[in-house]
Amino acid sequence: MSEAIIVVEGLSKCYAIDHNLGAQVGYKRYTALRDVIGQQVRNFTCKALAAARGRRASPNRETEEFWALKNLNFEVKRGEVLGIIGRNGAGKSTLLKILSRITEPTVGRVILRGRVASLLEVGTGFHPELTGRENIHLNGAILGMSRAEIRKKFDEIVTFAGVEKFLDTPVKRYSSGMYVRLAFAVAAHLEPEILLVDEVLAVGDAEFQKKCLGKIDEVSRREGRTVLLVSHNMAAIAEMANRALLLDAGSVVIDGTVPTVVSTYLARGARRAAYIRPVELDTSVPHIARIEVITSDPNAVHRFGEPLEIKFWIRHPSPMMHGSFCFQIFSSQFQIPVIHSSYYDGQEFGSESGCSTLLCQFPRILLNVGEFYLCTYLQDQRSHETYEYLEGICVFEVIRVDENQIAGWRPEVCAYHEQHAWTMMAVNTSADFALPHVDDAECRANRERAPLSSCR
Repeated sequence: MSEAIIVVEGLSKCYAIDHNLGAQVGYKRYTALRDVIGQQVRNFTCKALAAARGRRASPNRETEEFWALKNLNFEVKRGEVLGIIGRNGAGKSTLLKILSRITEPTVGRVILRGRVASLLEVGTGFHPELTGRENIHLNGAILGMSRAEIRKKFDEIVTFAGVEKFLDTPVKRYSSGMYVRLAFAVAAHLEPEILLVDEVLAVGDAEFQKKCLGKIDEVSRREGRTVLLVSHNMAAIAEMANRALLLDAGSVVIDGTVPTVVSTYLARGARRAAYIRPVELDTSVPHIARIEVITSDPNAVHRFGEPLEIKFWIRHPSPMMHGSFCFQIFSSQFQIPVIHSSYYDGQEFGSESGCSTLLCQFPRILLNVGEFYLCTYLQDQRSHETYEYLEGICVFEVIRVDENQIAGWRPEVCAYHEQHAWTMMAVNTSADFALPHVDDAECRANRERAPLSSCR
């Protein structure tokens, strides 16, 4: 069994929040006798409420204790990739700052057995007046790299960042994207035993994000280093981590496999992929009253390849002679429709006053990971009169949290996966391998026999 390279025992972190406005702006207000009496009454009330809630009250009512972390206990093995997830304010960044020795814990201890590199605030240590070349040396020294290491890694850092032409330009003239690329490149090429990464996957363009993921994957899987990864990107966590930790209000909710932890995290929200027509928009014209996207998981989250159902309630106070309804599933990444489906059933659909309920079922929907939304059309199929058009509604997210991940499952890769199969037809290792000859007459005959295909 591999050795624990990170050991966290009873870790807690408390911050004091000052509510004294006068202290914040640099002056102290004149204090009268009524202020002193009122302050004592408020202190007594504060202590009573704190005791009832099981918290330790601050002697001064104008400062409040906030526990960012509460009694954390866990270990990370050498070569393990631990994904840390949780909502904003859960304590993820505070934990990484303590592990990076940026801040000290209030209670408990951390044991680190190895050199630590952190990518918490990308660009820390860059001087705006210095050139890119000078900042590489400066930032590398701050991150613990020797001169020999910096010289050895210099060309790799510059190539990774893609700023060859601007090395001798002060970084204050860099765009934000160039600045971030260079900073990440310096930190990512440090060779630590432990790498702490906090939301750097959210910076830069899609191409650079892909390079970041690839570099982190190289550090963890190929070089066997330990990585702690904080991200709101569930697809990245599922693809890269082999274990996950869920934090909430500074405490560990669950520590286990990635699919279990991600499912628990997603189930703790209250978001629904639904549309309900506002009451003030009530009208006698046919309209869509309600839509529900029934996803595989709570919080408007759907697992790749699972059945999906979409339910529509269409109200037609007056009959529709030739009613038809269609909807599209749009990719938020590409802003294009991925799926289009229509319903029309002669004169039966909406031919009488009332409300029709339609259900569209996908036995196994193969949308790629990412966010999607609906656009709907309710119209007359002959006159093409549009009764109602809705767009950008019922947002839901498709994720993949399998045990065995496939590299490249990211929103920017594609919007949809079609079922298909690959077959190795032959393997020829001879040096004089030649492609089979096909004459022009046979090619023309094949084209004439081939049916035309359409994409819908």
